[in-house]
Amino acid sequence: MLVVACVKQVPDTTQVQIDPATNTLIRDGIPFIINPYDSHALEESLRLKDSHGFKAVALSMGPPNAEATLRKALALGVDRSILLSDRVFGGADTLSTSNVIAAAIRKLGEQEEVGIVLCGKQTIDGDTAQVGPGIAVRLGYSQLTLVDRIEKIDLVQKTIVVRRKLEGRYEVVEARLPVMITVVRELNRPRYPTVPMRLSSAKAQVECWSNEQLQLDVNSVGLKGSPTWVSRIFSPERKEGEIIGDGMNDPVGAANLLLDKLIEGDVLAV
Repeated sequence: MLVVACVKQVPDTTQVQIDPATNTLIRDGIPFIINPYDSHALEESLRLKDSHGFKAVALSMGPPNAEATLRKALALGVDRSILLSDRVFGGADTLSTSNVIAAAIRKLGEQEEVGIVLCGKQTIDGDTAQVGPGIAVRLGYSQLTLVDRIEKIDLVQKTIVVRRKLEGRYEVVEARLPVMITVVRELNRPRYPTVPMRLSSAKAQVECWSNEQLQLDVNSVGLKGSPTWVSRIFSPERKEGEIIGDGMNDPVGAANLLLDKLIEGDVLAV
């Protein structure tokens, strides 16, 4: 049975640049890393491999240079790394992205049963938290989000029990396999690759699947298949600040002036 960890290559800097024509990220010259939340998804796939005998697959959609991220996954111990890369996939929003990844997982399922799909709860560049649930919907999998602990897996009954970290409380949920799980950082501590594994991964194969393998309608992927897009990017204008009263020598008077200002601006109700 397969456990698939979906990983994304993201910018390792806040100094990102946007193409003014397409409003998409300019990737040239920017250092990239594996999305931090996805590193926990990858680690959990390896733990499931060690504890339950799953076959671990790392899956990523991105440009050719995302191969470096998948090669790191091989160095950590996954059995297969697959890069979904094609020009027609470029510029995808979350819906189009989940469509491509779901198609790849469906193709994997034709070769061997898929039991669990793991995703980070969100990416640090988009922060939408939509791709994981989108994959689940397209595959018809149960979705278990914000998981911070896998309590139990029964491969005979094909059930899983997880703990979800919610605001101010936890929720324990049982579901039938196959499932899609989004994970939080508290789930585990990612391992580091050993030197021998690093050396072997340098010669290992990262499979590359284009749309030739997936056979998706080109109008359902990339920019053409994205119902949402960025129409404009700009920095909000900031008005000059204003000093009101003498807070040092007359704090009460300054406070009253501030209240009058807020009421005048309809910020506070009278």
